[in-house]
Amino acid sequence: MLGKSPNQSAPQTDIFKPLLSSFIDLKSPLIVLCQKINWTSLEADLAKFYASKGAPSKPIRLMAGLLILKQMFNKSDEVIVEEWKQNPYYQYFTGEIYFEWDFPCDPSDLVHFRKRIGEEGVMKIFALSLELHKDKIEQAEEVITDTTVQEKNITFPTDTKLRLKSILKLTEIAQKQGIKLKQTFKKELKTLKVALRFAHHPKRRKQANQAQRRIKTIAGILLREVERKLQPTEKESYTGILSLIEKVLNIQLT
Repeated sequence: MLGKSPNQSAPQTDIFKPLLSSFIDLKSPLIVLCQKINWTSLEADLAKFYASKGAPSKPIRLMAGLLILKQMFNKSDEVIVEEWKQNPYYQYFTGEIYFEWDFPCDPSDLVHFRKRIGEEGVMKIFALSLELHKDKIEQAEEVITDTTVQEKNITFPTDTKLRLKSILKLTEIAQKQGIKLKQTFKKELKTLKVALRFAHHPKRRKQANQAQRRIKTIAGILLREVERKLQPTEKESYTGILSLIEKVLNIQLT
């Protein structure tokens, strides 16, 4: 059964726990980002993966928020859960009202959550995350956090990362349905990934930009070929994931 997040808009006073909104900077980039997300809509989209009976699960906002933070800050499941316990900004982002001293969940719960919502749910979360970064919020490196535990290696979910994941998923669909692709681009993608490593180097930036455009082109080629070769009944079962991949390819970052 789906668990519910606390109501941040109407918190009840608790003399034993500090209210998060009373000591965090509500104008910090991470909190501003948090307020742009339609959590209600996301919960409604993912609620179908939960049973109507049984013990309450962890709230979707908590689990989805942890996945977004994990991607944004390039952390492992274990590290993001550990840092959540010490970081009031992380806690507010995932829907908490009061500062919590306990772990939000076991790291293995994130694995179970990803399995529960499947590829479609994970892509939906990361596509949403990407939509929020159209203006490339560079000032997010200045998010006020506990500097004793927070590292400064922020990496936002990028269009290229999602397109690479889309290519992988399209290849998996083709293999599963026995579709013979004209070209898998396997060797070329290895070369393109190497070029992306130097995206921040002034002399390699042009090469990295070319690699990003080529990856988008490859993803588009594979998407059209898979859609064309899937049987109508097969295509129907992949409608959700194919539409998400198309959305990822159409997103334009400025």
